[in-house]
Amino acid sequence: MSNAPPPHSTYDPAAIEAKWQARWAERHTNEPDLDRAARPFFNLMMFPYPSAEGLHVGNMFAFTGADIYGRFKRLQGYDVFEPMGFDAFGIHSENYALSIGTNPAQLIPQNIANFRRQLKRFGGMFDWRHELSTTDPAYYKWTQWLFLQLFRAGLAYKKRAAVNWCPKDKTVLANEQVINGRCERCDTPVEQRFLDQWFFRITNFAERLLQNLDNLDWSSSTVSLQRNWIGRSEGAELVFETPGGRKITVFTTRPDTVFGATYLVLAPEHPLVEDLIAVEQRTAVKAYQREVQTKDVVSRRVGDKTKTGVFLGSYARNPATGEAIPIWIADYVLMEYGTGAIMAVPAHDKRDFEFATQFQLAIRQVVKVEGESLPSVSEDGTLVNSGAFDGLSCKDGAKRIVTWLAERGMATARVQYRLHDWCISRQRYWGPPIPIIYCERCGPVGVPERDLPVELPFIEDFRPDDTGVSPLARHKEWYFVKCPDCGGEGRRETDVSDTFLDSSWYYLRYPSTEFADRPFDPARTKKWLPVTTYIGGNEHAVLHLLYSRFISMVLKDLGHIHFEEPFPKLRAHGLIVKDGSKMSKSRGNVVVPDTYIQQWGADTFRMYLMFLGPFQEGGDFRETGIVGIRRFLDKVWQLAHDTAPAGKLTPEVERKLHQTIRKVGADTESLNYNTAIAAMMEYVNELREQGAGSKEHVEPLVIMLAPYAPHFAEELWALLGNDTSVFAARWPAHDERLATAGDVEIPVQVNGKLRTRLTVRRGLPEDAVVALALADEAVKKFVDGKKVRKVIYVQDRLVNLVV
Repeated sequence: MSNAPPPHSTYDPAAIEAKWQARWAERHTNEPDLDRAARPFFNLMMFPYPSAEGLHVGNMFAFTGADIYGRFKRLQGYDVFEPMGFDAFGIHSENYALSIGTNPAQLIPQNIANFRRQLKRFGGMFDWRHELSTTDPAYYKWTQWLFLQLFRAGLAYKKRAAVNWCPKDKTVLANEQVINGRCERCDTPVEQRFLDQWFFRITNFAERLLQNLDNLDWSSSTVSLQRNWIGRSEGAELVFETPGGRKITVFTTRPDTVFGATYLVLAPEHPLVEDLIAVEQRTAVKAYQREVQTKDVVSRRVGDKTKTGVFLGSYARNPATGEAIPIWIADYVLMEYGTGAIMAVPAHDKRDFEFATQFQLAIRQVVKVEGESLPSVSEDGTLVNSGAFDGLSCKDGAKRIVTWLAERGMATARVQYRLHDWCISRQRYWGPPIPIIYCERCGPVGVPERDLPVELPFIEDFRPDDTGVSPLARHKEWYFVKCPDCGGEGRRETDVSDTFLDSSWYYLRYPSTEFADRPFDPARTKKWLPVTTYIGGNEHAVLHLLYSRFISMVLKDLGHIHFEEPFPKLRAHGLIVKDGSKMSKSRGNVVVPDTYIQQWGADTFRMYLMFLGPFQEGGDFRETGIVGIRRFLDKVWQLAHDTAPAGKLTPEVERKLHQTIRKVGADTESLNYNTAIAAMMEYVNELREQGAGSKEHVEPLVIMLAPYAPHFAEELWALLGNDTSVFAARWPAHDERLATAGDVEIPVQVNGKLRTRLTVRRGLPEDAVVALALADEAVKKFVDGKKVRKVIYVQDRLVNLVV
């Protein structure tokens, strides 16, 4: 049967898209041979949470941009694997199910079916053979296996810890989920509780996670977010002794200021507090400890200017001055951070200064900075009131003071990290049960691998309560079980694991979904991983990426995989707004893709989204813009249908063709899809002006359009007499000599320093050249987030951006 459409047909997106989606499925067009691929290219996009509302335009924008890149690489001769799955466990699904009176186990399959329908409708190059859902026991069996690997390696442990507790959602919240002391989901005031929680020792990998960032092809902003989250600090641990012989250890990044430490502050829950309370202060201290328990961890850490605290009635000796200084407790010191104790230097720390002022504690200046009043936090000053160290710079003083105190056993140089161990426990229902059995005789025992998965039971009453214990504990026939070691009576762990654990390893499962006896096949993993290109949102720039990197390092160390960085190349997409405003249900401005695809077709909608602005920045969705893309496709449709069998390329058209091939190829590679589309539009206008329309003119255009409008390109490719898919073709080559004819190379400087060179059309206006310069990755690194104060432009010769 011929692929060719009937002659002189009009462009009917609905019919064409249905036709080609059916043919792709019939012919397995999007299913690479995972075992024999010659040039494997793993093109991964962050998998979605399948909400009841369905695929939103933000998903569509992200998936389209990633799909274009995968299709482009396929046209360059790569065997592209582009899988799709669903991140379907978690509190969002559970809360929604509760709100409508159903079980998430019934709700999620419906949501996934809807997402799958939408994803197929928009024409993604997905290999549906390897679809996965984190809620499938065949998947979370291996999430539980992963937990057991860390447990056996001593990297999973349980401890009692202070947590943020939402009394409405009745669950633990991460610090990032607390906004101004309230739950980000329901706006309920958050409390602090102490619960037994499972943790992973990610802090063991802090330095490695930090050092590896230097070798990743990521944006500077994403790398900075990771660096700041890990938060490496160089300093020293200092020892302050009490008259009773107790040693209080503090970590400080400013040992140069120890002569100015006039009091100590301990976290209210510090284990030494009980031993240090003076009799006359016991009532006040106990009342304050009870008060602090009602505050969430984030509010304590950030706080406001009104400081609270209580004097313990005891003292410790400053190791530098020998003076007795008072010991306080205050809510702004957390046991989870550092040693749970700080030396307070109010003259050189804003928070300590506010506390000392409020409670009338001594303030002693030990660093002098010309022109600065107290509190002076600069490290560029000179030491004063610091004994033998007076006159030294802060940097030299710090080194010498630590050496001096170390000789007396009172100091140790230390590196500390802001990063804390990963709490994976969740006291909810909708998640993978943590595979641990508690036995009075044997303690916590890992579930044997032969007994995995520990399936999440279907229970009617899964509403959480205020006890802090998962609803699973109420399911007695599931809860009580024999100990796998001694055969005695045991009970299951009722916490489920964090959804970040589900998503920390999903990329490993994709190539191996058909294997029931292993999480990831060694040969497949060796061939396809690490991921070639990863595309996703900046909202996951910290935790998802950090946890995935950690899990990969653990698996590498345990001998399961051959690499330790899962995503060597990462690109973050921008955000879509509507008419200048962020989309939200309350504003009534949410764009539902189905509506637009129904009216305009998937290809028009795909191209319109990509034309809104640079893919890595996003754009403003306006109703009026989409018609322009449809008109462009109509022009191409007419050109293809009016194509003569052969014709000679005029010099002007030939030059424009080669310039377009070079431009579209370069811009697609750099994800500058909007300018690639603009270049194709210019070429089509040139063809129409010149009256050109031979196969030699149109066929390369169809191939260039294929990643952007795949169904449309397939139809025209068949029209031009080709029997195979357009994606079996190769990206057209350009002649550099022809492509540069009439072009000039312009050096681009930032603050007078050369950062890149642009090849542009001679005579291109200044605003167009500046826009191209600002979109260039080499320039972005030096301009990102800064204001361009002045532009120096010499026509066809030079651009200098002053920031």
